[in-house]
Amino acid sequence: MAPSPVQNASMKQEERVSVQITPRRRLPDFLQSVNLKYVKLGYHYLITHLLTLLFIPLVLTILLEAGRMGPDDLRQLWDNLRFNLVSVITCSALLVFGGTVYFMSRPRSIFLVDFACYLPDERLQVPIPLFMERTRMAGFFDEKSLDFQQKILERSGLGPKTYLPAAMHELPPCPSMKAAREEAEQVMFGCLDELFEKTSIKPKDVGILVVNCSLFNPTPSLSAMIVNKYHMRGNIRTYNMGGMGCSAGVIAIDLAKDMLQINGSTYAIVVSTENITQNWYFGNRRSMLIPNCLFRVGGAAILLSNKRKDARRSKYKLNHVVRTHKGADDKCYNCVYQEQDQQGNMGVSLSKDLMAIAGETLKANITTLGPLVLPLSEQLLFFTSLVTRKVFNMKVKPYIPDFKLAFDHFCIHAGGRAVIDELEKNLQLTPEHCEPSRMTLHRFGNTSSSSIWYELAYMEAKEHVRRGHRVWQIAFGSGFKCNSAVWQALRNIKPSQRSPWAHCINEYPQHVDEIQKFG
Repeated sequence: MAPSPVQNASMKQEERVSVQITPRRRLPDFLQSVNLKYVKLGYHYLITHLLTLLFIPLVLTILLEAGRMGPDDLRQLWDNLRFNLVSVITCSALLVFGGTVYFMSRPRSIFLVDFACYLPDERLQVPIPLFMERTRMAGFFDEKSLDFQQKILERSGLGPKTYLPAAMHELPPCPSMKAAREEAEQVMFGCLDELFEKTSIKPKDVGILVVNCSLFNPTPSLSAMIVNKYHMRGNIRTYNMGGMGCSAGVIAIDLAKDMLQINGSTYAIVVSTENITQNWYFGNRRSMLIPNCLFRVGGAAILLSNKRKDARRSKYKLNHVVRTHKGADDKCYNCVYQEQDQQGNMGVSLSKDLMAIAGETLKANITTLGPLVLPLSEQLLFFTSLVTRKVFNMKVKPYIPDFKLAFDHFCIHAGGRAVIDELEKNLQLTPEHCEPSRMTLHRFGNTSSSSIWYELAYMEAKEHVRRGHRVWQIAFGSGFKCNSAVWQALRNIKPSQRSPWAHCINEYPQHVDEIQKFG
């Protein structure tokens, strides 16, 4: 009997349903089933250890062949060597000579024995409400300038315990030469007293002294001030660097390194600081008011050695220093500029293009640094990306090398929240990598060239630095410059009781709001 129209409709519906629920056979989605993070790690491991992986089969083959040799084969090999004695001696002599030349021509290893950062007296602390109160009472600023400074401070990332020199606490402020000298003495001597105590080095043992301070350069110089205070020896080589901005600390390390290369068995001390007393801006130009809000008192003293015996007690070994200078470009040259405003007030003007210029300078710096520190796997990926874009004109994203594979810790100059944010984004860092910079900015403010040492002290206080770890110090400065120093830890670094963080490290890290309102 033929099916009814209702039965036909039901059968068709069942067919449709069965077709819809029948699964299609597909290949598995490997992009979903395989974690690409581990693929990249595997690729990195393979390329990094490629030579080792190729060398092992070769060694095994040689050992197997040597194991098959009998007494007659060994006797024949000995006879060949004996009858070719001249060739053997010549080859041995050449190997010894080549090895001697190689080891003699290698640059000396530079060791960082220890360093010290200045911790000002508590009475010099300047909470932001107090800062604004004193700024208002000084009588130099109009209402618009006061509101502008309030907004900058709310977004600055500075905490309530940063420091200003004694002269800035007076009403009205007293930026005299005497007060500036007193600030310089307190900071430099405070660092050096602690450094000499920690290392047990006598001042007369120091053969090289490098001091950098951008904006305060009296006569006699700051280096002469130190020599006079500590009665250093008469043939000490002293250098006083001025006007080189916040990256001058790395430049001073580079100069000390070069001097240690040509002066055997000696010590070098680098003192990095900035002087605020005579460089406070008392006008109303906005581009000059920003340094008032960010810069604070600070300084560091670093002891370097080229003596091999100091390797055992030193903290770090200097691996690389890379310096980039963009001063040939007028835009870069003028972006941080000391000048007078229309009323004759001296100050440092910051350009609106500062962050863009810093980004370009950073790119040039890491282009030079990358081949020195990045693993081969990252260099191959970067080279492939470059060839794809430049040679084949393919529209692919530029490959940003993963510097986290090259460094364990990052000391980014605490110039301001925007600087740290930009580097975190461009270098694809994690919040943990930028924690020392943000916490240093919060606790001490922008201490100019010494900020990277407060950051390293923070890592040590947190017991994050272990033997073999590599540390990247990177700083920007007027000119415009970007400079990098790479250190390798020689041992597990234990917290120091004399650290500037010793009294407050348990309070950190702290969460810092993007905008902080002050009553």
